[in-house]
Amino acid sequence: MHDFKVTPKHDLSWFIKWTASIIILIGMLLTSASIEPYNMMFHLIGVVGWLCVGLLWHDRALIFINAVALFIFASGILRFYMVTIV
Repeated sequence: MHDFKVTPKHDLSWFIKWTASIIILIGMLLTSASIEPYNMMFHLIGVVGWLCVGLLWHDRALIFINAVALFIFASGILRFYMVTIV
């Protein structure tokens, strides 16, 4: 049996995906503690990282889901500050 690894190891995408994953986990912790808007900011940074990985891998599913998530989190951050100002 062959042990094939599909995703690259220790290249740029490897570092981005692990950093982005840790950042998203921090965003989840902040969400569970109701710490806004920092939770959305961490999620936004994480999904931008995963969007970059999707682009590097030419993976349309990663590009799609993270582009949508980027819009959702950016909208949430914008809404937070618009409600706070008013």
